[in-house]
Order: sequence, then structure tokens, then C-alpha cells
Amino acid sequence: MSHSTSLKPATARPSSALSGSVRIPGDKSISHRSFLFGGLASGETRISGLLEGEDILATGEAMKAMGAVIRKSGGEWIIHGTGNGCLLEPERELDFGNAGTGVRLTMGLTGVYDMETRFTGDASLVKRPMGRVLDPLRLMGVQVGAAEGDRLPLTLRGPRTANPISYRVPMPSAQVKSAVLLAGLNTPGVTTVIEPVMTRDHTEKMLAGFGAELEVETDGDGVRHIRIEGQGRLSGQTIAVPGDPSSTAFPLVAALIVPGSDVTIENVLMNPTRSGLITTLLEMGGSIEITNERQAGGEDVADLRVRASDLKGVTVPADRAPAMIDEYPVLAVAASFAEGETMMPGLDELRVKESDRLAAVARGLEINGVDCSEGEDWLSVRGKPGGKGLGAASREAVVATHLDHRIAMSFLVMGLAAEHGTKVDDAAIIATSFPEFMELMAGLGAEIEAAE
Repeated sequence: MSHSTSLKPATARPSSALSGSVRIPGDKSISHRSFLFGGLASGETRISGLLEGEDILATGEAMKAMGAVIRKSGGEWIIHGTGNGCLLEPERELDFGNAGTGVRLTMGLTGVYDMETRFTGDASLVKRPMGRVLDPLRLMGVQVGAAEGDRLPLTLRGPRTANPISYRVPMPSAQVKSAVLLAGLNTPGVTTVIEPVMTRDHTEKMLAGFGAELEVETDGDGVRHIRIEGQGRLSGQTIAVPGDPSSTAFPLVAALIVPGSDVTIENVLMNPTRSGLITTLLEMGGSIEITNERQAGGEDVADLRVRASDLKGVTVPADRAPAMIDEYPVLAVAASFAEGETMMPGLDELRVKESDRLAAVARGLEINGVDCSEGEDWLSVRGKPGGKGLGAASREAVVATHLDHRIAMSFLVMGLAAEHGTKVDDAAIIATSFPEFMELMAGLGAEIEAAE
């Protein structure tokens, strides 16, 4: 993919008050699963509001390579699925670009098939460990041929008949949980995932919506037991994808830190497993008004009115991390403008994202004059209200994004309120998850410029 070979630097400058209304593109997690489940189900699935980023389209291409028919008609995506258990062996290697969610979930889906499936990705994805997904697949009888450290490129060879397992997820991970549940779809008997800490639950909700025989039980200790009956029928569905809360985070934080801003963000997914950032920003004193609360496609959705606010530092509970793990980079940016210290523990998962996201955030903050400290699984930020002295005070102060879209967007948001603006080494990578970012932010009045 082009973003792996050519960097496109960008600059953000201090901006006047942001204003207006924006509608956030479709949720990334639900978009991935819409292509996966629609491609697997019998009959027709119609999807509106799909996030058309590179990551999602890579998942769609993988499903097409295994027999699903996928096309776009107007604003809808129409899928004719293969039927559960009827995926075809792909003739070529499946290239997922930068899509960590797409590749891990597809490994779960295809690994238990009696066929060979090959996976690869871009320069960032091939560095990311896949063992947490491969370990339960091995227990189900899948043979794995992988690069050192269970990394891409890798090949999965499924057994003649997979073994159902009961698997206790060793860390909070929606990707691991989902991969095991998807493997259970084509495995005889009952596959069980035991989840001590609840993570985003889109897979459970959507599988049930497609007709899977699935039950969720929470025991007296709060541990979730998710059971799925294998080899059942999935039926095509009509899906309206709500707005992505992780993408919402960028105009949300921008509106809080740019003086005088008043922005309305429409159609935001408000699933409790995804709303940790909003909870935290409210605790910091953020003016966020939740309006027009409603249901769409089985999920809670609302609009947010966000106004510039004087933020105060807080300690974020470590057990909130699963509900906002992708939002910590932009939370660190918000904390840079808050009075006092913001402490963020429980961040070990950030070490294995698109980049070592924890280190990337800390280095980016330091380059832009922010007083911060980094530990193995924590970050502390001591803010400067008003952003005095923050930003790219020299030509060399350029944030290294490490092919990580969220690092790029977070530090461009910082530049809108920092005294000296900010610079990032690559904005092309943003297309993996939020291709409309530049246009959407410009429409609110943000001064962001990318190199041609």
C-alpha cells in the first residue's frame, strides 16, 4: 500500500474557535465485523454507514478472496455471503495492510477450516505479535507457520475437524475473544470464551443478530462466559453502522482545547464498552452535552455538543483502559492543556498496537514541550493551560508517527491549540481509519495542512 512507502508530512497551526456540526464516519470495529459476518452469512447483507478506510476495505477484499460477493451500490454495500462453513481456500496471500483487527479476526474465522490460508501486512503490521490469537487456535488443532515471534507473514493450516475449547482470555482483548468465537462458528460442539474483564461486545451482539446460537452468562465474580454453538446457520442482515467513538475523539478533544469552540458531533456510538474517553473528559471538567439519545442497529447512539473547557488533571482508573484503549494518545493531548497532573495507569496494551503507542506518545509529547513521564504500563502528563510554550518550537520538532494513524491525528489536534503548532512526519497513514479527517476538521475551522 502507498502509505507504507511514501510519507506525507503535515502541519497543524493554532486555530480560531472551532464551530459547526459534523457526522462521524462509521465505527471501525462494527465495519470490520459487518464485512466478516456478511461475507459468511447465507443470503444478502446490506450495510449503510460503513467506514471506507483502507483497513476495512482490506477485510472486504479478504472475504471476496474466499468466495463472498461484495459490491457497492450508491451509499450501500451489498454482500452475498458463502454460508457458514463454506468459505473457499484463497488462491493468494491475504494482505491486510495496516489492519490489526482485520487480520486477527480473519485468522480466527479461517484458521479452523480444512485449508491453507496465508496472511501478510504492511511494514507496521508485520512487526505486531500475533501469538495471543494463534495460541487458542493451536489448541483447536490449527497448524501455524509464522515468522519469528509469531509475526506475519504466516500460514494457517486447519485440521480436518477442529476441537471446541473453553478458553480463558489471559488479557483484556476484544480481538482475542472475537477470534476464538469466530473459530467456534465452524467447530462442532460448544466453544466457550471466559472473559474476566469485559471488553467491547460488538462481536457477541452482531453474531446473535446474524442468528448464531450464542449465550452470555456473567457469574457472581463478574466473569463473563460466552458460549457459541458451532456449525449453525447465519442469515444476512441489514446493518446501519453508527459513528466511530475512536474517530469522534479527535474533533471532541479539539473542541475542548481550542478556546471559544462550540461543536456538535452527530451519530456517535455510545456503547458502554467504548465510552471511557467521554467519561474521563467529563471528570476533567469537559463541557460535553449528550443529546438525542437513541438506538440504531441494536447499539446506543447519541449526538454530542462540545464546548471549549478549562480541564483539570485526573487519575484515570486502570480498569477503564479496555473501554478507551485506542483513545489514550488523544487523551494525553487533552491532558497537555489541563491544570495539574493526569495519571494514566494500566497501559501495557499500548505497547503492542500499530506502534509501541505508549513510547510514541511520550516522545511526541516531549518533542512538543510537554512535561511527561513514562513507565512500563503508565503515562503521566503535567499540563500547561492555554498551551503556552507548547508545540514545534524548532524545525526539528517533528513527531514520528511510526505508521500509526492515531499518533498522527492526535498530534495534529494538539497543534490547533499549542502556541507553536505541531508537525508530524506522515498524514497519509490516517486513511487507514479516518480518510475524511482532514476535510472534516477543516470544515470546523481547523488549520491543518498536508504536504502535496
